Amino acid sequence: MKPSLTILLAGPRGFCAGVDRAINIVERALEKFGKPVYVRHEIVHNKFVVDSLRDKGAVFVEELDDVPDDVPVVFSAHGVAKSVPAEAERRDMTYVDATCPLVSRVHRAAEFHHSKEHPVILIGHKGHPEVIGTMGQLPEGAVILVENVEQAQTIDLPTDVSLGLVTQTTLSVDDTKEVIDVLKDRYPNLEKPKKEDICYATTNRQSAVKMIAQKSDMIMVIGSPKSSNSKRLVEVAKLNGCEKSMLVQRASEIDFSQFDGVNTLGITAGASAPEVLVEEVVMACKGHFDVRVTFETFTEENVTFKLPASLLS
Repeated sequence: MKPSLTILLAGPRGFCAGVDRAINIVERALEKFGKPVYVRHEIVHNKFVVDSLRDKGAVFVEELDDVPDDVPVVFSAHGVAKSVPAEAERRDMTYVDATCPLVSRVHRAAEFHHSKEHPVILIGHKGHPEVIGTMGQLPEGAVILVENVEQAQTIDLPTDVSLGLVTQTTLSVDDTKEVIDVLKDRYPNLEKPKKEDICYATTNRQSAVKMIAQKSDMIMVIGSPKSSNSKRLVEVAKLNGCEKSMLVQRASEIDFSQFDGVNTLGITAGASAPEVLVEEVVMACKGHFDVRVTFETFTEENVTFKLPASLLS
């Protein structure tokens, strides 16, 4: 007799509209241009997705310098600095920008504040591709990066001028609110985004994890260690009642010796993790337990983004 295990599948989970669009862009580019299509940076932060596209003919590189002049190149969903398409145009390259439209919205907001001569504060994680891309929309030094509450308490900016605020789209909703509260207290003229910069998918996945955290003995987040939104889901689960929470990329990484005392397992997936990996984890659990699966849905998502016109002709 296998021991019983209840699996709570959080919803929404997995692919968001921006990730789905980016993957479709690479696949359409391969159909239109043929092999190879180069991709600057991982199109999304998920090894399974990247390996699948590589098998279809995509070549992943870190910099434009690694792309030959006579092949098409796709820019990743995280967005790129303005210097990247400018260099591609200088080299007369064929390129397709797969930047998530919600990241592009943050870019436009940063440009708007800069056009009004406002100092721009960006809340985000140093070195993350999205942050590099957002900071690269403006001249060097025009964006002040704030990563946490401590930095928000110590940055030194004038208090008598308007300040623009933008955020990385994949942050913890609760942590970001704490940072914004500190900045708002210190800088009364801080201009917050009219619409939340943290994307709908990040917000929904965090809310769904909060919903199952107190019901679960363990939570497993399926995603890449490079994925900001996946790592935030682990943090949110721990902060909301499930200390035994972890990030796994594939079912092969699961250590079933850690399941002692686990009767209820919560499962979710980061926005760049395909549903097939969720199914893989559930099947692995069925090999060790008598599994009962229930669905815990916070909200339904029906967001879609159009593909670039250059791929539709």
